[in-house]
Amino acid sequence: MPHGLVLDGELVVWDAEAGRLSFEALQRRAATRARGAAGLVARWPAYFVAFDLLQQDGQELLARPYVERRALLEILFSEHALTAPWTLCPQTTDLAKAREWLESWTDVSGVEGILNSRYLPGYRCWTKIRRRDTTETIVGAITGTLTRPQLLVLGRHDQDGRLRAVGRTVPLRPGAARQVAEHLTPAAAGHPWEGVRFSATWGSRDVLDTTLVHPRLVAEVSADRAIDQGASSATLSGSNGCART
Repeated sequence: MPHGLVLDGELVVWDAEAGRLSFEALQRRAATRARGAAGLVARWPAYFVAFDLLQQDGQELLARPYVERRALLEILFSEHALTAPWTLCPQTTDLAKAREWLESWTDVSGVEGILNSRYLPGYRCWTKIRRRDTTETIVGAITGTLTRPQLLVLGRHDQDGRLRAVGRTVPLRPGAARQVAEHLTPAAAGHPWEGVRFSATWGSRDVLDTTLVHPRLVAEVSADRAIDQGASSATLSGSNGCART
């Protein structure tokens, strides 16, 4: 690639077996060194999806309209015959075509976003459109108290019937917290999560101060993504307030 070039894009890994983009695989690729790296390259090839050209030949292009920057980006791909792992993000100004893409591509977890204004460094000018799924989970622990739960730690049963933690909600709104509190009971001995610690945030070493509860309450949650298997649990981004025993 020529010197003085600055591209904006995203590094992704496609998991062919699962049929989706895999953030977990991307994390493993980034963290693995030495002997294990070559095997992961073959299993999970990475791609760079370019969607903007910010500098060319040392000349900053931010003040130019996106349509011009896009044309230069397409010329760059054509002149250098860029193919995988280089990928040019599809682009259209046709509203019907954009709607069609969003309706179909958001079925693929991880595909999101529309550039709807000029490029402003340090400012988000993307409209995020994410697929949201509704799923049922079991409340296995909480933070806060039984009368004032703050967030819920959620689980689902695996194929062997074991209750596995799959994520947590964001802090509950007062109305949802009151509704959930009416159905919470302390955990009895033998809770499947006895001795388990839950991280406070993604990748953090800090742990949540949790209270185990009897795992009989089912919560319906709306999430950007729910993962039943994987190296890390997913964080569910919200709860719609529905709960039942």
